[in-house]
Amino acid sequence: MSDATSDATSDAKEGRLVGIVLVSHSAQVAASVADLARGLAGGGTDVPVAPAGGTEAGELGTSAELIAAAAASVDRGAGVAVLTDLGSAVLTVKALLAEGDELPENTRLVDAPFVEGAVAAVVTAATGADLAAVEAAAADAYTYRKV
Repeated sequence: MSDATSDATSDAKEGRLVGIVLVSHSAQVAASVADLARGLAGGGTDVPVAPAGGTEAGELGTSAELIAAAAASVDRGAGVAVLTDLGSAVLTVKALLAEGDELPENTRLVDAPFVEGAVAAVVTAATGADLAAVEAAAADAYTYRKV
């Protein structure tokens, strides 16, 4: 077994799975995609997944505070992968990353399709994979063909 595989397996056994944050302009969309990803990953996995959708007032939009709270809630020490739906969600996460102190250390904005990428990220994180592997699996979802 390689050192990287051994480290990932050790991290998973210690509960140090990569956390996933799903940022959408809609609280319902973020929660539904989180439920779908958890379900397709086997439902019983311990992958920490948190939706961060809409605003604090329950309206459409994005909220830096909700994103930061979601990231903190899923941080288990193995990194946090953040997937977003549209424009201002991306900009909000980029601003948080640029500030440097609002998100847990080792948080990455993942360039991936929202639904397919979320499923790939959660399934991969469930194996105990590291943040780079989770990011790669989610990004690879761009290549999924439907016809």
